[in-house]
Amino acid sequence: MSNNTLVGFFAYLNWLLNPFHGLETTEVYDLIGTTALTEHRLYLNLGYWRDADTIDEASEALALLVAERGGMAAGDVVLDCGYGFGDQDILWARSMKPEKIIGLNITRSQVERARMHVADAGLGNMIDLREGSATAMPIADESIDLVVSLESAFHYRSREDFFREAYRVLRPGGRLVTADIVPTKHAGNPFRRMEQWISWSLVAGKFNIPQENYYLIPSYTSKLLSAGFVGIDIKSIRDDVYRPLHEYLSRDQTFVRKLPPVARMLAKSALHRSAESVYAGLDYILSYAEKPEKSG
Repeated sequence: MSNNTLVGFFAYLNWLLNPFHGLETTEVYDLIGTTALTEHRLYLNLGYWRDADTIDEASEALALLVAERGGMAAGDVVLDCGYGFGDQDILWARSMKPEKIIGLNITRSQVERARMHVADAGLGNMIDLREGSATAMPIADESIDLVVSLESAFHYRSREDFFREAYRVLRPGGRLVTADIVPTKHAGNPFRRMEQWISWSLVAGKFNIPQENYYLIPSYTSKLLSAGFVGIDIKSIRDDVYRPLHEYLSRDQTFVRKLPPVARMLAKSALHRSAESVYAGLDYILSYAEKPEKSG
């Protein structure tokens, strides 16, 4: 085993097992690298499983669900915040055919890989992937028709700053759509509350969800309203995400076999538990909001 491999292995192990060791978002994704759930693409989302049989189908279905909820269409200028490896942008360019997709991502290793994917797909004229922050967007005021954030807004410090920036860059009548992870409402049963706390704490700690983003759907709505948005609609889709994902990973061990040995052992242990226990503290929402049209 080379020195670089050893360093990478122990860094992964320290992140995974040390409760006092946290990483910045870019460090988390640099460490994970291209270890994606999907087999044929590099989607980093958990998937929407209502009509899907495989993780690739579910990940693509979630990307399309976000685009459809935002009314993505020809003529739109789209801003994709947290684009991962760019697979969703390629999918949208081919299927929804917006005028242009601009992407912002702070993880340089993903930016470089995503740009290569776009170039290989021959879509460089439609997709402009940039290194930049969703909370300090290098984007002109009122220049965007649709802002999307697919499974990344929980990372932003803070999500409220992202809402304000999204409002600024959207044209009047523009739309904001997020597929996002928030905590579940506390259960009445104290044992269930403990299960929820453990579930949320593990995910929030390891995937760098800042404490200012620890809030439920009603607060999510309030923060969108405070940013100026109207027409807000937030739905929990957790039943079409966590349980079917858990069942799929229990049946198909392809992703589990990609993991380093200790991570593989922990994953198998989690898959022997019920989905309701493993994901007890995690809600999953699809959020839609609009910037008001200018009056007069």
